[in-house]
Amino acid sequence: MYSENELSRMFGLSRQTVRHAIGVLEADHVLERVRGSGTYICKDLCIENRVRQNRIGVIMTYLDNYIFPKTIQAIENVLFKEGYPVQIAFTNNLVNRERTVLEDILEKDEVTGLIVEATKSALPNPNLSYYRELQKRKIPLLFINSFYPALGAPHVSMNDKQAGRLATDYLIDKGHTKIAGIFKLDDGQGHLRYSGYMEALKEAGLVCDESRILWVDTEDVKNFMMLQEKIKDRLEGCTGLVSYNDEVTFALTKLLPRLGIRIPEDLSVASIDDSELAVLGNVKITSIPYPMEMLGEKAARNLLEMIKNPKFDGNYEFDVDVTQRDSVRNLK
Repeated sequence: MYSENELSRMFGLSRQTVRHAIGVLEADHVLERVRGSGTYICKDLCIENRVRQNRIGVIMTYLDNYIFPKTIQAIENVLFKEGYPVQIAFTNNLVNRERTVLEDILEKDEVTGLIVEATKSALPNPNLSYYRELQKRKIPLLFINSFYPALGAPHVSMNDKQAGRLATDYLIDKGHTKIAGIFKLDDGQGHLRYSGYMEALKEAGLVCDESRILWVDTEDVKNFMMLQEKIKDRLEGCTGLVSYNDEVTFALTKLLPRLGIRIPEDLSVASIDDSELAVLGNVKITSIPYPMEMLGEKAARNLLEMIKNPKFDGNYEFDVDVTQRDSVRNLK
């Protein structure tokens, strides 16, 4: 630190006042006096502040064997190479769990940036005040996959509306005109994919029949067999189906044989994510790839840019394509 005389001149204070201030900081272990050498900032404090300033928080819904581990690993790899330790938490897609995680982050106040996968993003969320407090503290906030529109925070995701439209267009191009849809009710991705589905049907001059739509939530996906009668009702008379993602599609492939429905002979299926689940069954599923590693890398790099430059626009959506396999029958 500067000497007492230097600090007195710099701030126009008496040496007695400066000496008292240094004494208070020494008692708080911010400064330490070394006899015959001078006054120094405590080493432990320097290390603590450096870690705090570089730490990045990552909040995800799940850690499982679907698409999430590759995205998380890609985020961690980029941040590690740039010297940023990562603090990861999971909400299990539960609003109460999300609140607990956010309260802990705000209380400890140790992160310099935050990457978040929104919890049930299509539903009203009681935790927005916590995110607004993070924004108030000028902590860069970036969402992945889905987001809370009310916050105005940037997001990195696949183009979900384009994915829903492309899956529907693919079925239409193969001659299907009666196309059902299964979409996720409680997250924003499901709504965007539904929007693309409806847009494709409308532009093709096909009937947008709401009786062919099945909305499912997080709990439904875990207990898919309970939906047997409802699924049978929605699929009646349809030759094609746009499925929300491969997790839903995989559960569907176990259920359809009970209903006497074969893929693709009786029902052609186009899915989204192109995960390992798309190729586990007897029929390999046509699916739209989710950019697992690229999305994680892009999110990490955009957040780092937001930290360096608060005016940087962190928004980015990946265009999509179709991986063609055996689950769609050509009716032409």
